[in-house]
Amino acid sequence: MAMLEVSDIRTFYGNIEALKGVSLVVQEGEIVTLIGSNGAGKSTTLRSISGLSPPREGSIRFEGSEIGETAPQEIVQMGISQSPEGRKCFQRMTVRENLELGAYLRRDTAQIQQDLARVFDLFPRLEERERQKAGTMSGGEQQMLAIGRALMAQPRLLLLDEPSMGIAPVLVERIYETIEEINRQGTTILLVEQNANFALGVSKRAYVLETGKVALTDDSAALRDNPDVQKAYLGG
Repeated sequence: MAMLEVSDIRTFYGNIEALKGVSLVVQEGEIVTLIGSNGAGKSTTLRSISGLSPPREGSIRFEGSEIGETAPQEIVQMGISQSPEGRKCFQRMTVRENLELGAYLRRDTAQIQQDLARVFDLFPRLEERERQKAGTMSGGEQQMLAIGRALMAQPRLLLLDEPSMGIAPVLVERIYETIEEINRQGTTILLVEQNANFALGVSKRAYVLETGKVALTDDSAALRDNPDVQKAYLGG
């Protein structure tokens, strides 16, 4: 049984159909990526999975349970959390306060402190800035904070939306190294990314989205060698 099975979902914003029958599968332990141009439906797919933009049609199953009509907070409690596009850090709150908010549904105080230590181990810069207001940090540091906040919910499936957006190249490399480490530590990852070079470099499999549909799917290595993918997304 796959960890996540998305079957023919159709998601709307008002009368606009953003997803037109998207299907994908994520197996436990994988990093799977969605690539595509701006407006292809990548972020909407993650929002549908996390319950923020529920699909009107289709099925989303997580570890065998249907979650297509489940409230977002219940989806977090089931084991899915998201680092959103644009980071969405709470600007006037400190780094530590932002991280603690990621664990707001939890009551296991001792384990929360262990997970906080884990986040600081993954992102030492966050520990250095523990008492700093999030809004005074760089975009790359805020991206680290957004991922750390998502990890504080103890997800088995982590949804990452555009982790390289608006970040200096040297920090993008650091963040992607950490994404691989998070996966090695046992967290399954579904990654949305416009920077296809980075995304295909860390993922096992990939789906190419075009105008709300899956246009192509294959192993990431094969997609990197695909002439059409190179031309459209890799600058080939």
